[in-house]
Amino acid sequence: MGKVYPDAKAAMAGLLRDGQMILSGGFGLCGIPAALIDAIVESGVTGLTVVSNNAGIDDVGLGKLLRTHQIKKMIASYVGENNEFERQFLAGELEVEFNPQGTLAERCRAGGAGIPAFYTKTGVGTAVAEGKPTAVFDGETYLQERGIVGDIAIVHAWMGDTEGNLIYRHTARNFNPVMATAGRVTVAQVEHLVPAGELDPDNIHTPGIFVKRIVELPKGYEKLIEKRTTRPRNAA
Repeated sequence: MGKVYPDAKAAMAGLLRDGQMILSGGFGLCGIPAALIDAIVESGVTGLTVVSNNAGIDDVGLGKLLRTHQIKKMIASYVGENNEFERQFLAGELEVEFNPQGTLAERCRAGGAGIPAFYTKTGVGTAVAEGKPTAVFDGETYLQERGIVGDIAIVHAWMGDTEGNLIYRHTARNFNPVMATAGRVTVAQVEHLVPAGELDPDNIHTPGIFVKRIVELPKGYEKLIEKRTTRPRNAA
């Protein structure tokens, strides 16, 4: 079988355990690994720490894992579109660690690059800095942030090959590349799967060495839009 699995459930089989840290790519609903999230929901694992820019929306994406109370802690940047997230947080049912968006991206990038910690000015003098070391460089105070490495990373790509090389399309090239490198095991769902050797090496965003399992999405797979905005077409 190699790296290719017949469906999302099979791709996640044998990997999931209670209490794991899972890194999830995507931004809003753009580029989220929804099929793999559904497989995690179906598995029934609990006590998860999930790292993602946001928490999906109610009953979509990570919102499904919140609805089933499988997430114990969220490490995220923006969560304002999820009413169930708000309810659980205010009720003390969900632990939350907020990160500035750039800091979160860099924490995952650093983890994937083998960098245990780095310094940034973002968050100095705010609640974000509580309990974290600081250092002075060139007369300026910087905050130490730790790199993130997850047990499993799940990502969505536009195209991949059978060796796990991935290409992301447009806005879906958001948190997916950094999450893909920061998981001890990375599982990718792709819209189009091609044989090894068909992708232009210069266009590959995530090398296959980072990807352990890959699944091609079924034809007609629906990619949802969080907030649809339109404008009138120009007259022909």
